[in-house]
Amino acid sequence: MFAGIVEDTGKVLSLEERPEAWLLKLALPFADGDGLEAGASLSVNGCCLTLRENSEGKEASFDLLEETMDRTNLSGLTEGSLVNLERSLPANGRVGGHFVTGHVDTLGEIEIFEERGKNLYLQVKVPTDCVQYLVDKGCIAVDGCSLTVCDVQSDSFAIWLIPHTLAKTNLPGRKPGDFLNLEFDLLAKYVEKLALSSLEKRGL
Repeated sequence: MFAGIVEDTGKVLSLEERPEAWLLKLALPFADGDGLEAGASLSVNGCCLTLRENSEGKEASFDLLEETMDRTNLSGLTEGSLVNLERSLPANGRVGGHFVTGHVDTLGEIEIFEERGKNLYLQVKVPTDCVQYLVDKGCIAVDGCSLTVCDVQSDSFAIWLIPHTLAKTNLPGRKPGDFLNLEFDLLAKYVEKLALSSLEKRGL
């Protein structure tokens, strides 16, 4: 479980296809190795990955399965790409964002990314069957960043980016046409399932 508060960015060293899986190697920015032992979970662009090997806290490798490559933007990584990183949330930690599982729901395409006044405005197109999970002032994880939704339309939503987010994440390097990993609020998905189940039981 994560909070969507990106700690820093890591750099892709390589992404190699192997017979059993794709092997992703990252250079890590963390000064300490806490939470980075083999088998630990690390959010990489919002995807919960299991750390395979850790070289003295400076490099790490992960196995990526076909499901991950098909559903996320990790398939587009190349050497030198920056990825957002967050270690798993400790039981006694503060939840500064919202609860994020690291299980990406879909990809969103950047339509607009521009300065408006003193702020940066990011508009993202989403599949129409996902819009029901978006509400104004609600939460969404975008490439692992816990952000506040605004301007919900029939097939898109927008967010305003603050300087801290720009300083800590890879979002400043994004541009229209790029794809972002999206994870919708877990509560919204449970409510939808319970509501549909209730309607089915009542024959509606």
